[in-house]
Amino acid sequence: MTRILPRPAPTRAVTRLIEAGTHPLLARIYAARGIENREQLDYSLKSLLPPTQLKGVHEAAQILADAIEAGARMLIVADYDCDGATACAVGIRALRAFGADVGYLVPNRFEYGYGLTPAIVELAAGLEPDLLITVDNGIASVEGVAAAREHGIATVITDHHLPGDVLPDADVIVNPNQPGCDFPSKALAGVGVMFYTMLALRAELRERGAFAGKTEPNLAELLDLVALGTVADVVKLDHNNRILVSQGLQRMRADRMQPGIRALFASAGRDAARATTFDMGFALGPRLNAAGRLADMSLGIECLITDDMGRALNIAQELDTLNRERRSIEAGMQEEAMTGLDAIDPGSRASLTLFEPEWHQGVIGILAGRIKEKFHRPTVAFARGNEGELKGSGRSIPGLHLRDALDLVTKQAPDLILKFGGHAMAAGLTIRETDLARFEQVFEAVVTGLIDPADLTRRLETDGALEDSLYSLETARLLEREIWGQGFAAPLFDDTFRVENQRILKDKHLKLQLRKGHTRIDAIQFNHADPASPSIHAVFRLAVNEYNGVSSIQLMLEHFEAA
Repeated sequence: MTRILPRPAPTRAVTRLIEAGTHPLLARIYAARGIENREQLDYSLKSLLPPTQLKGVHEAAQILADAIEAGARMLIVADYDCDGATACAVGIRALRAFGADVGYLVPNRFEYGYGLTPAIVELAAGLEPDLLITVDNGIASVEGVAAAREHGIATVITDHHLPGDVLPDADVIVNPNQPGCDFPSKALAGVGVMFYTMLALRAELRERGAFAGKTEPNLAELLDLVALGTVADVVKLDHNNRILVSQGLQRMRADRMQPGIRALFASAGRDAARATTFDMGFALGPRLNAAGRLADMSLGIECLITDDMGRALNIAQELDTLNRERRSIEAGMQEEAMTGLDAIDPGSRASLTLFEPEWHQGVIGILAGRIKEKFHRPTVAFARGNEGELKGSGRSIPGLHLRDALDLVTKQAPDLILKFGGHAMAAGLTIRETDLARFEQVFEAVVTGLIDPADLTRRLETDGALEDSLYSLETARLLEREIWGQGFAAPLFDDTFRVENQRILKDKHLKLQLRKGHTRIDAIQFNHADPASPSIHAVFRLAVNEYNGVSSIQLMLEHFEAA
């Protein structure tokens, strides 16, 4: 069952925004997302929060500046997803511009798992670094930091994940979510934290006279990387994150981006001059993530740090091939999972736990997301790891903070989860294969106790109906150029239409011709092959369809029911 709920748009805020020059449709949409004045839509760099309130960033800047002055060897230890790759690229590019001796290491997820583990420290020690810098990981790496200390290697942790009960004994930690940090934006992605650290480092180097007589590195040149990592990691797009994304999009649209970003647009067949957050989340990000899921994220990082356009294009093509392979694997796993769920009535359950021995570790997160979307239940999918362990990836729904739920599982069954971490909507964990049934039982009990039963019904919040005159390319272009994402949802509209024609594409997508008044509109719902009734109430996004060089509007249906 799906409930369609209108987002309330306070009249006073709508009026205020219109009077300030905002398009009436955008004014309504913005007001429904809590925007009350134009200042909240100021995405200039001068509105960016300063680094000063970010706990540990000044100390990190001093340590890094000292290391640069001493000619110390630095090594960035990155996570193997898009956020980690972009954060690593920001660090490599900025530090090298500052004159640092810096390399990087990204763990193979299948051999070393996640984060700064003791095994990764041993691997890193062979490269003889003086300083380890983590990006998008490290806040839970208590044992890894201890191992680095034993080797005499200093550690700077930059991360954004929620901390556990014990913090690692690093030389410094930069994380807006660590205890005692007053930074107003807790939603920074890992790449955002690294960007802020580089801003603080530049200020420290400036104060030391490091740029005397030469041009100071322009860190704004890295904002395309920051935007991509922020969108791809699906962090909340609060005002500060929307500034970072907006600035990055501006650089993409103006063709002032890194060669690797330009190459990713080319391999995805997307026009960077019309770059959107959708492009970053569904075209560029997945291509980078495919490297971490199926191979080695070093490939993605190399794409982002090379200045050789030819090399960037070659790597982007490899990433595209990996992404096609990822989609194929995912489709097979999804089919298996759906077959296994045919006998399950999700209405009787608050959660879903899935496992097949042949599933691929790198794709279980995507699979969990697909199943979660279909059944609207918090879902954890497991694949085999090493030595009798299962690696799990979970996705949640509004109303359940997944990391907190896993934390409660560990409190109720202390020996059940070997390790875990993550966010409200996504988390990872490791258990013993022999404990799978017990995990399913305890997790179901925890979720049942935490979630409101009403949250198990899918809810689609919409921005109401569109006026007939707004079914136009102009409106679609207006909407696609705005900043949308997690916590600042892209507009969804709902209305009643007459179905004039319908057919199935590729055995799984429903293509329709709809009529609204005197207007005929094309529409499509992907992965939906059930026919529509003669009259439907539909929830949809207004999108631009490009075909054979012709642009037209198309409704991307999220849901429909008989009217």
